[in-house]
Amino acid sequence: MDLGLHNKVALVTACSGGLGAAVAHQLAKEGCRLVLFSRNEAKLQALSQELEATYQVKVSVVAGDMTREADLLALKRFLLDHFGGLDLLILNTGRPPLKMKTVMEETDMARWQAAHETQLWGPIMVTQHIVPLLIGRDNARIVAVTSASVKQPMKNHALSTVFRAGVAGLMRHLANELAQHAITVNMVLPASIGTPALTGSYDMSERIAQLPLKRLGSPQELASAVAYFCSKDAGFITGASLQVDGGMVGALQ
Repeated sequence: MDLGLHNKVALVTACSGGLGAAVAHQLAKEGCRLVLFSRNEAKLQALSQELEATYQVKVSVVAGDMTREADLLALKRFLLDHFGGLDLLILNTGRPPLKMKTVMEETDMARWQAAHETQLWGPIMVTQHIVPLLIGRDNARIVAVTSASVKQPMKNHALSTVFRAGVAGLMRHLANELAQHAITVNMVLPASIGTPALTGSYDMSERIAQLPLKRLGSPQELASAVAYFCSKDAGFITGASLQVDGGMVGALQ
C-alpha cells in the first residue's frame, strides 16, 4: 500500500530509542526524508546510520532538548535552511520518572515538575516553534504519540496520565485551529507495547492477562498506526485518537 510519503520531510522527536525509533524506521521505510531530534546525539547518529543503510533515505540529526528554546530555534533554522519547512511532525516524548506511583504517593514535587516538562511543556514548546513550518505544505500532518491512559487511566500512572491528558487537549485545539491550513492533527494512544522500558519495569504476565488480545503489542504495530495518520489517505481525519492497546480501553468511544 502506497501511503504517499515518499520524499516527505518528517521530524520525529524523542526518537533515540523505543517507540520514537520505531516510528523513524517506519517512515524511512515509506521513503521519508527524516530529521531526528532528541538529547542523545550518539544514539541519534547510530540510528541515522542504520536508517540510511537500510532504507537508502536521507536522515539528518539535530541533538537538543524539547524544553529548551535555544535548541528549538536551532532545529527550526535547520529545517528552514535544509528543507524550506516541514511536512510531518511526529510529536513523541520521553517517559515520566520511574517508578510509577498513584497520585497520593507522588509527594516529591520534583517528580511532578520533571514529568510536566517532559510530557507537556516539551510538546507546547515544539508547537510554538515548529508547527508554523507546516503551514503552506501539501498534506501536512501532526501526529502525537501519547498514551491510552488519557482515555482509561492505568494503575500507578499518575505522572503519565495527568500531563498526557494535557497533550490531548493541546492536540484537539490544534486540530481545530490548523484545519484552515489543511493540516491534520491526530493522536495514537499506545499501551502495553513491548519496548525495553516497559518489559524492564512491570510484571508482564499480569499486564498481558489484563489484555483481551493476551499479548504485548510491537513497536512496529504502533509505528504503522502513526504512518497511516501521516498518509495521503488520512486527509479527512483530524482531531482523532487511535488506541493501539490490545483492547485495554473498555469504553465505547
